[in-house]
Amino acid sequence: MRSTSIGVILSGAGYLDGSEIQESVLVLLALARHGSTVKIYAPDMAAAEVDHLKRTPTGAERNVLREAARIARSEVTDLARAKGTDHEGWILPGGNGAVKNLSDFASKGPLGSVNREVNRVIREAFAARIPVGACCIAPVVLALIGKASSTKLKLTIGNDRDLGKTISGMGHTHVDAAVTDAVFDADRKVATTPAYMYDDVGIDQVAVGIDKMVAQVVAWSRDELSAPRLSPR
Repeated sequence: MRSTSIGVILSGAGYLDGSEIQESVLVLLALARHGSTVKIYAPDMAAAEVDHLKRTPTGAERNVLREAARIARSEVTDLARAKGTDHEGWILPGGNGAVKNLSDFASKGPLGSVNREVNRVIREAFAARIPVGACCIAPVVLALIGKASSTKLKLTIGNDRDLGKTISGMGHTHVDAAVTDAVFDADRKVATTPAYMYDDVGIDQVAVGIDKMVAQVVAWSRDELSAPRLSPR
């Protein structure tokens, strides 16, 4: 059987204004170890820059696609060129770019919306029952998409009580989980893990949870190779 193909959606480079770099690399490493091929995407858009040394806004802007290319070693594609059915699975690493660039959850919370291309691709994946994984804060992107399309999901962002209530308030089920755990929604084929939603953890612990999330997405994605893909509903 050929290896499954997974699309990874990045939101820039740097945990304060883009993708969390360690999480992104751990996702890519886990996908390689689990035998999947990868294609990396990002939306072509401007985003506010944050100085990662001072942790303060600079007033400048960076391009999300160009910043993602730093992590992707230049091998990155504009998400506008993708369809949700192009791969057997999709994964969104965390970082504040998920709630600032891929969505406006950081400023609008549950009333926010998702970037047009991200929304389109993930909704196409949901409709075709293609598995989707997310870590850290990125599950709220899935929650916003699900809310807008009346899709109920089971997700985790760790044990943050307020964020858990927010996700539940959008009609989803939030499950508390440790950094080394992952939560699986077998009905919707969605896998999530807290990663750096916990501040006092090491990269080795984050890696355990991400590997569990990735392993499940890859396992589900193999089903896509052996069964006819469902048509969007």
